[in-house]
Formats: sequence, structure tokens, C-alpha cells
Amino acid sequence: MPENVALPLSLYVHLPWCLSKCPYCDFNSHAWRGSLRELPEARYLDALQADLEASLPNVRGRSVSTVFIGGGTPSLFSPDAIERLLATIRARLRVAPGAEVTMEANPGTFEAQRFAAYAQAGVTRLSIGVQSFSDDALRALGRVHDARQARAAIEEAARSFASFNIDLMYALPGQTLQGLRDDLASALAFGPPHLSLYHLTIEPATAFAKRPPPLPDDDLSADMLALAGDTLGAAGFERYEVSAWARPGARCRHNLNYWEFGDYLGIGAGAHGKLTFHDRIVREARVRQPERYVDAALAASAIGEERIVSCDELPFEFMLNALRLTEGVPAAWFSERTGQSVAAIGRERARAVERGLLEADPTRIRATPLGLRFLNDLLGLFLKNDDRR
Repeated sequence: MPENVALPLSLYVHLPWCLSKCPYCDFNSHAWRGSLRELPEARYLDALQADLEASLPNVRGRSVSTVFIGGGTPSLFSPDAIERLLATIRARLRVAPGAEVTMEANPGTFEAQRFAAYAQAGVTRLSIGVQSFSDDALRALGRVHDARQARAAIEEAARSFASFNIDLMYALPGQTLQGLRDDLASALAFGPPHLSLYHLTIEPATAFAKRPPPLPDDDLSADMLALAGDTLGAAGFERYEVSAWARPGARCRHNLNYWEFGDYLGIGAGAHGKLTFHDRIVREARVRQPERYVDAALAASAIGEERIVSCDELPFEFMLNALRLTEGVPAAWFSERTGQSVAAIGRERARAVERGLLEADPTRIRATPLGLRFLNDLLGLFLKNDDRR
């Protein structure tokens, strides 16, 4: 097992409620049916505090480098609630100076001055779930905001935050190359430091899985991704992860820690965590349903699932994250972060190199452009039960 547990540590906080459940969403999000004034902010924050305090023995003495408040729609919570949350975190964890504190926001919850208040509360980076600037596309996606609200939210974010992200999706129902070109142009007009672009996929147990909409075929989707790469590259962005582009110095440090197989503590309904100890790597998942989570956390029993990652699973788990990065990771990190010799994946690496999916550099684990395009095929080579090897 890993000898050095001094890995980067991040904190993820899950706020589970949304105004409505999008038909493509398989995250642990729950539509809030009542008035926002009735949202149980105080009780949920009490539960988060109890969850965090129960977790302290597992991270004692370690410094937190990033905090990410995700959902759901965290911007349903008031700035005062977010300020209390961050104060709770800083009072109990050693948060590094200059730590990145990201919060997700939805244009449908945007109010003038609200974003500025989040910045004053201690949020340093906002991630805005726009998805598209086309009203037709937004209706097809079941979003609660329109293009006008999206633009207003981004304008306010640009005034309030030095760093912010715009989330877009592509391969949307009925979308054309011109439609994506228009979305990219609209996003770039705001000068964002970071842009995420996700392929719309039909996930099981979603409304779209029951009633799939007509989507672009694989060839058109590939053309869309190529268009995005060319457009964003020409605008000064670097593609550093499969779905993430950033200007120099604006990469999301929290997400980088995931992909680099760092550690993270997850609190909140359904939150996941990964923690490394001297003799094991443990994955945790909190109770998913919000009301049950609150009761469980207040009773110091928020963890719904806990398991030790087996030695057989570790190579694939490491590669599942690291190979998403366009620059890959140093090969030495495999040993440092899994406790296994890099020779344990020697045969798989050789086959991936032979197929043109992995760079031949022995000092670095990095997918080729072809490997990034066919990432699932590349990852499949590292599955222990893969019969194609």
C-alpha cells in the first residue's frame, strides 16, 4: 500500500436540492417543491458540521488545498448560509492559504448582487451551469433558465470573481455545428478563464433514458468536439482534460486533484470520498437521501458505504482518472499513489503503446490524441477482467 500518505487533500461539500430535476441528470439532486424560504438551510448546515466533525480523525493534521461546493444547485442556499458553511470548515480544518473555493451556481437562481455576496462569504471561484445559450436547447434540456438569465448571471460572475467557469454541453437534441459555434461564441464573449464542455449522454434511470430525444450521431458529435477544440485553442485556451479548457493559470485545482488521484473528503448527502492511509485506500459514500442523511449525520452515522479499494482495483482506478488529463501524470505517481510498482501495469502499457493509444515515454503515463478520442478502449486495457488483452 502507499508508503507516503502526504497526498493533496480536497474537501467536497454536497448541497442536494435543485429547482427541478433535469431529464438528463443522474447526480444525487432532488427537486425542492416548497418556497426557498422553507429550505432547511440551518438544519442541513448542522448536519454538515456533524459530518465533518465525525470525519476529523481521518484527516487530522492534513491541510486542505481546495474546497468545492457542488450539487444539486448550491446557489439555492443564501450567502449567509455559505458564509456559515465556510466558517465551519475553516474552524475545523487546516485550510491552506490561498485555497481555491469553488461553488456551483445555476442562472435560474441568479439575483443581482447575490454572486457578489458569495464572493464576500469566501467563495473564490464560481462555476455556472449554462449548458447552452439557445432557448430552444435549454427547453429541450429541461433547464429552468433562459439565455437572457444565463448572460446576466455570467456578467455578474465576471464582475465578482477573478476566476469563473462556464459549463456548456454539446451533442444536444437537434443541435447543429452552427448551433455549437454560436454557443461557443456567446461564451467566449464574456472572457471566461475556464470553460467545461460535456457531451450529452443518456444515463440510466433518467427521464431521457425512458424517452430518449433525437441526438446527433457519432460522426457529427466528433465534428462538434473538433470544432470546439479549434475554436477554444484559437481563443487562447488549453485543453488540459477531456472536458475542460482553461487559459494559462486558470485550471480547476480541485478537479485536478481528482484526476491526479489525490485524496478528498466528501460531506453532504450522497457525497463520495477517497482517503489514503499507510496500509489502505478507502472509498466512502454518504447516505444519499437528504432527509435521511441529515438524521444520520446528526447521529454521527452519515457514512452509508465504506470499502477498502483492493489491490486488483487500484491500477484501473488510477488510470481511470490520470488518463483523462491531456498531459498525463509522471509515471512515478503510480507507485506513490497506489503503493504498487509501475511494473504491475507493464504489460497493459505495452499493449496500449502498440495500439497507438498511449505515449511510449517510460517516465510519463499519457494518452495519445487517439487514446483520448477512444478513451474507453484505452481504459479497458487496464481492467483485470478484460479478455481483449
